[in-house]
Amino acid sequence: MRIKTEERTEPRKRQWWHIPLLLFLIIGTIYIIRTNNPDGTLKSGAWPAQEVQRCEGSIFGTFYHITYQYSKNIEDSLVAVMNEVDRSLSPFNPQSIITAVNINSDTEVNEMFSEVFTLAKHIHQATYGAFDITVAPLVNAWGFGFKNKEDITDSLIDSLLETVGLERVELRDGKVVKSDPRTMLDCSAIAKGYGVDAVGRKLEQLGVKNYLVEIGGEVRMRGKNPSGVVWRVGINKPIDDANGETNEIEQVVQLSNLSMATSGNYRNFYEEGGKKYAHTINPKTGRPVQHSILSSTVVATDCATADAYATSFMVLGLDSARLVLSQHPELAAYFIYTDSAGNYATWHSEEMTKHLVE
Repeated sequence: MRIKTEERTEPRKRQWWHIPLLLFLIIGTIYIIRTNNPDGTLKSGAWPAQEVQRCEGSIFGTFYHITYQYSKNIEDSLVAVMNEVDRSLSPFNPQSIITAVNINSDTEVNEMFSEVFTLAKHIHQATYGAFDITVAPLVNAWGFGFKNKEDITDSLIDSLLETVGLERVELRDGKVVKSDPRTMLDCSAIAKGYGVDAVGRKLEQLGVKNYLVEIGGEVRMRGKNPSGVVWRVGINKPIDDANGETNEIEQVVQLSNLSMATSGNYRNFYEEGGKKYAHTINPKTGRPVQHSILSSTVVATDCATADAYATSFMVLGLDSARLVLSQHPELAAYFIYTDSAGNYATWHSEEMTKHLVE
């Protein structure tokens, strides 16, 4: 069975995960494919029927689907974990830690915030600044789909760039210290993946070995699926369909003990010079990138890392993304892009080859 996020009930309009940066970069591009064994037989490692637990609902302004092998349903405990992530990292939650940081309140951060901030700093350095959790003011200025582009001036960009840059903030003695109080943090491009990991870790603490956690298309898989075979997920095929009504699978991937995230919005691209570009802002220039990648899928051990790198590669473009991947063999990637003739094409790293289903 495939779960197609685009057909679900419309989530609330004000969504902290779907502020413009997220809208540009992580529209649901992944189908979760809970397949049985291809030959139709039941493997000896299939889960007992009474231990197949499934839960789903809405969180973070999107939807979650969790399948796990356990003796009882523990959805309440898993939702509690997701709510804790929200209280740590949601800028739309007036009581959250990140809200307090953004209004320059004297606040000590918790372990969740510290983990995400530290990882964001690491990936910022590893991607030569392409991943930056301070870019939100620029994204907001351009507007969704660059609808405010007529209002953009060089002076506006210059003024906003004065507040952007992860080097302007640091974590010191449990508190965020800014060199410029106008700098604001938005962890949308990493925190959803972190939420997936937090739920996965909770399951593992309870001794669960076989599970799949999916939140808004970002997934973490451990062990085998209910049929006793490796989990399979799908990457959407880019189709010129702004309404998201047509969905086809570009590539099926099988994974175990790994996570996968996809960034990109090929359903809401813009065209220039006969080429298609995804809506992505370069945090260094303050302007839209003009790279050919339309969809960036990354496989990593944890989902937060996959989430952040997938976003970074949208900013870096194909050539620079390949360079970063050559320096990080622990990652695997699959890109959908437009070639010099404006046609769809794909590229994947060597590390991704073993995960692809023919």
